[in-house]
Amino acid sequence: MSASTTTAPAAPPSPSGWRRGRASAAPPRGRRRTPLLLLLPAAVVMIPLVAYPIYQLGLLSVLDFGQAQASGGVPTSFVGFGNYQKILSDGQFWSVLSQTIGFAAFCVVATLAVGATLAVLLTKVGRVPRLVLTTAAMAAWAAPAMTGSTVWSFLFDTNLGLVNKTLVSIGLNGFHEYNWFYDKWSAFLIVGAVVVWHSFPFVMVTLYAGIKAIPTEVLEAAALDGASTWTTFRRITAPMLRPILTIVVIQSVIWDFKVFTQIYVMTEGGGIAGQNLVLNVYAYQKAFASSQYGLGAAIGVIMLLILVIPTVLYIRSLRRTGNEL
Repeated sequence: MSASTTTAPAAPPSPSGWRRGRASAAPPRGRRRTPLLLLLPAAVVMIPLVAYPIYQLGLLSVLDFGQAQASGGVPTSFVGFGNYQKILSDGQFWSVLSQTIGFAAFCVVATLAVGATLAVLLTKVGRVPRLVLTTAAMAAWAAPAMTGSTVWSFLFDTNLGLVNKTLVSIGLNGFHEYNWFYDKWSAFLIVGAVVVWHSFPFVMVTLYAGIKAIPTEVLEAAALDGASTWTTFRRITAPMLRPILTIVVIQSVIWDFKVFTQIYVMTEGGGIAGQNLVLNVYAYQKAFASSQYGLGAAIGVIMLLILVIPTVLYIRSLRRTGNEL
């Protein structure tokens, strides 16, 4: 007589066994420490270089420190938050802060628009035009801010500027010896153009690299469906580039919020009666032009606190998308 044999179903792994499996799959503690050890030499150098100036800036911001104290003729005194109270109660500070935010927002939007447009254009043109455009963009990116600001100032010069001469030559006689930097908004517009000229190559190159990483099958499918270039960018390319766009936006906000050289050089220190001041130039004027170093340091600390927010967002974006980049 034959007996049939039945096999009992295997019992599912217990939660404790699953946890043991997860624990066994985790990398050893030594391997997890390796990246930190590799970063240690850079941290030993960078932390003092960053922490000490911030400490000195914070210390100076709570002191009554002017030219007399710097020369040693008058002892330094502790004023606590007196410098901050004086700055925050000054109407000019809030006016300059609003101008800085508006100017930075304009520069960020314009930089993203120009950089994204040229990044898409790079994917459409041939090898030679792409090489020419990339070389020109890299030249703009490599140009020092002082050099670029001086060249653009000469282009818009009242008497010798190429822009005025060109406009007059085509019949626009109203631009004969026209001063572009006399008006507040035209001055901001020209300086913003210089900032965008210096900044768009970073956006262009970054987004171009991201677009080239998108699978060609996706873009070909969109083209077969009859999608236009703008529709493809808006519905396919932009969503897939969202992590990179986030980093580019936050980086641009940080850069454009603390613009100094272009404003200082092109408007000769902030424009007529300070109409083109931004926070960095305002802090410079308080600290060095007026010899109120404590007030200038307080403005610097306020700027630092304002920029902490996009910086934290930037670091979080890097951590989230580090593998994708």
